[in-house]
Parts: sequence; C-alpha cells; structure tokens
Amino acid sequence: MTAVDDGWTGMGWDWTDHDDIRRRLDEGADPERWSGGRPLHRAALFGSPEVVAELAGRVADVDALEDGVTALWEAVVSRKPENARALAAAGADPWRPSIGGWSPGRLSLAGPTPDLFPVPAQVSLTDTERAAAREADRLIAALGEFHYEGTGLACVAGIDAAEAVRRLEAAPVEGEVVDELLEAPYEYDMEESLRFIGVTSVPGGCMVTQPWGYAPQMPGVLTRLSAGTVCYGLYANPKSGNQGSVARHGTVEGWDLHPGGGPYENDAPEEVLNAYLYQYKAVAYACAFAGLCPTDARAVVGPPDVWVELPERDYWTH
Repeated sequence: MTAVDDGWTGMGWDWTDHDDIRRRLDEGADPERWSGGRPLHRAALFGSPEVVAELAGRVADVDALEDGVTALWEAVVSRKPENARALAAAGADPWRPSIGGWSPGRLSLAGPTPDLFPVPAQVSLTDTERAAAREADRLIAALGEFHYEGTGLACVAGIDAAEAVRRLEAAPVEGEVVDELLEAPYEYDMEESLRFIGVTSVPGGCMVTQPWGYAPQMPGVLTRLSAGTVCYGLYANPKSGNQGSVARHGTVEGWDLHPGGGPYENDAPEEVLNAYLYQYKAVAYACAFAGLCPTDARAVVGPPDVWVELPERDYWTH
C-alpha cells in the first residue's frame, strides 16, 4: 500500500520557515492534517508567528481541537506569546474553557505575559491563584538553575530533617565515607550506594536527596516519610526523564507522574495551574506540591544538613 502524500513530507520539529510552509500549502499540503495531528497545533508549539498566521488563515476552524485543546491553548501553555497573539488576531477565542475549566486567556494571567489579551471585566484570578503565581516566581528564582539529572529526592511536608531520619531509622554517616562516594558514585555497587541519602530541613518541611540515584522515591521510603503528611518523590531519570510519585499518610497514591510537564486532560483546576507555573521546573514543582519554601538550592545540590545510611530492608514491597 502506498502512503498518501499530505504535502508535509520531511517536516519535523521546525515549523518556522514561512516561505516553505506557504509553498507547501500552495502546492496542496493539507492545512487540517499532519502525521495524525493538526498543522496549526504543531506550528503553535514549534513555529513562527508568520507560519501560525498563514495556517490560521487556511483552516476551517481556528479553534479546532487536538487532544481536547485548541492551538491557542498550546501556544499559551508553551509560553509562545507571539504565536498566541497571531492566533487571537486570526479569531481564536482566548476565553474558551479548556482543561480544568481554565481558558487560555485566564491561564495567561498567571504567567509572564498577563497582558497577552484584552481582559473582559468579569475575568480575573482568585487571591489564591495570584498567591500561587507569586510563590512560583519566588521559588523558581530561589532555586535557580542547576544540574540535577540522575538525582532522586523526596519533598516532605511538615517534618524536619531530624524527624525524617527518625522515621527512616537511618544512621548518621561519617563525612569521609560520603566524600569518597561523591567523587565517583557510579563506581560503587548500586545496592550499596543507594543506601546513602542526604536530609535537609527547609521552610515547610524537609528534603531527602540522593545525587546519584532514586532511593528517596522508593515506595518504602515514601511511605515511612509520609505518615500523617504528604510527600512528593522525584527521580530525574537520565534515560526517560523526570518521574514523579505522591505518597500520603503512608500510602503511595500516584506513580510514574510527570512533574514539570504540561497540563493533562483530566487535571483538576489546581493541577492545571501548577503544571503551567512550573513547566520544565520539576524540582520546584515537587517543592510546591508539598508546600516547601526553600530559599536556595542547597537542599538539592548540597551539602545536606546530614548524610545518613538507610537500614537494609526491602524498600519496594515495604
């Protein structure tokens, strides 16, 4: 069977070449379909305002949905303000409700371009939403930029480092032992190196970290830490990206989550806002989920308040 040529052969991530896109369209490329999706949505994410405007002028419905959202929603969430303006100029509706009841226009009020669209008098953020946006700005700035690939951590609400160590029944470790491990952690046997973790008190709770592994978000660690409270686990997997988990009152409630990713179709309103505020900021997202308010990145990048060794036990079946 010969595949039907939709005119988009060879198109990949880059949708910024206006001349090429216009030529393809003039030669019969389908403005409504590309590789199982919609070209306008692709351009909203990866294109230029000129390409977005070109496609928006050729589609039947500028507010057509792909995976339940409009191209304008994609442009706002991905923080492409010029693409969003081009879509609005072509007739896209900024105030059309989408995931979690948020419209792209109201969501933009919480981000870096609150003046993206003229705002109707009846539309605004709540006091709680404005506070969440301010804290996101503060937290992201406080943490700054740092390398954390391969790091595991758990953000625990309401307990300090000493209580976390007590719950884990962990033992303090001599500095020399950890110094050697930090120099070349991947040269050690994994079963041995996974037992060493750092613990640090921060405003709102504490953080348990491991620069070289996933131990802080093992189920047996999360369930012990979360007794009577909540914690968010994160492993920045070098092979597959950020993996998140949630434990509450000693029970793992969520696993294989995607902190720092965009909003998902069934997200609640608060989840949509947090996903937007902390997009591509997985560590800050984990902190915010647990209500932690660190003033710098020390709890993540070290040195921690204390290095400890976990007791030998099965942390997967816990």
